[in-house]
Amino acid sequence: MPAADLFSFASRVRERAPLVHCLTNLVVTNFTANVLLAIGAAPAMVVAREEVAEFAPLANALSVNLGTLDVPQSRAIRAAVDAANGAGKPWVLDPVAVGPLAFRTEFAFDLLDAKPAAIRGNASEIISLSGGTASGRGVDSTAATDAALDAAQVLALKTQAVVAVTGETDYVTDGRRTIALSNGSPLMTRVTGVGCALSATVAAFVGTASGRDEFWAATVAAIAYSTIAGELAARDAGLPGSFAVAYLDRLASLDADAFGKTLVQRDIAGS
Repeated sequence: MPAADLFSFASRVRERAPLVHCLTNLVVTNFTANVLLAIGAAPAMVVAREEVAEFAPLANALSVNLGTLDVPQSRAIRAAVDAANGAGKPWVLDPVAVGPLAFRTEFAFDLLDAKPAAIRGNASEIISLSGGTASGRGVDSTAATDAALDAAQVLALKTQAVVAVTGETDYVTDGRRTIALSNGSPLMTRVTGVGCALSATVAAFVGTASGRDEFWAATVAAIAYSTIAGELAARDAGLPGSFAVAYLDRLASLDADAFGKTLVQRDIAGS
């Protein structure tokens, strides 16, 4: 995809400040909010089951993260997803640690029927959601993203969602089109919340899309924007603590010129 077309989604986020309703995990709430603010979006962490169905239709998009899932949160997530769908608002699923853990895995499969706009996970999570067998180590993947490409395409066709499998190389597919993105830095795996915040960023970008036809391009743009910011931040700071600050700064300051010069992408033939 032309870099200018991808960057246009970042410009939309900055211009429109989409409101992103986040039902995320307890570990990453603060960092996720800061990432959304850095890209120009507006975060909202309304989590009470008594309020989520009322709030979700007010947001531009909903981000659902299963990282610290329990029964009360599962009920709140289901209420928020149903309300978002009823209002025609897109939602994004981050299936953290799905596969080895039965409760969250069953819940994630139930959520697939609710038509997420996008699913963003690591290779083990995407393989598991597609019906394959993968053994993650907690929230970490034990599979390379290349091994999950077929599973991602199958999952996309089955759910009609855009599927992003992220790792050393990121793949984004709607089952018909697949693109590989090769930006980023190993430091992105050394700061808690970078991956979870990436899913919220996908929600922000998707929340500016002009209908379902743009969800794939919006997801590609969100992954590319975030990983380019991470790659450039790693040039500014070589250790995790300083990287976290540099990452937020790069998310806030990344311009079209630096984006275009840094972007590494390729279409996957046969998709």
